[in-house]
Amino acid sequence: MTIEIQEQNGGFTALMSGRLDTPAAVQASKDMQPLMDNADKVITLDCTKLDYISSSGLRLFLSLRKETASKGGKVIIENINDEIKKVFMMTGFYNLFEIK
Repeated sequence: MTIEIQEQNGGFTALMSGRLDTPAAVQASKDMQPLMDNADKVITLDCTKLDYISSSGLRLFLSLRKETASKGGKVIIENINDEIKKVFMMTGFYNLFEIK
């Protein structure tokens, strides 16, 4: 699992690649800290290369959403594959995020 963060247009984009499973979530949490630190901005999670997300990964997304909501920012999720979309639909996350 890799997360590459880029600052763009006054916000941030995180390019997520690989499997966001339970073991990867520990490091991903550390890697996502710059996003938490800038939760007052628009944060885009580009999931084009994200193959899988576990409940631990969903918790990271939810934590980021809560942080942005409290600081006036916003999370946008882009390019999720069909499998991840199913997970989002089953868990109710699909309605919690702006998904493009």
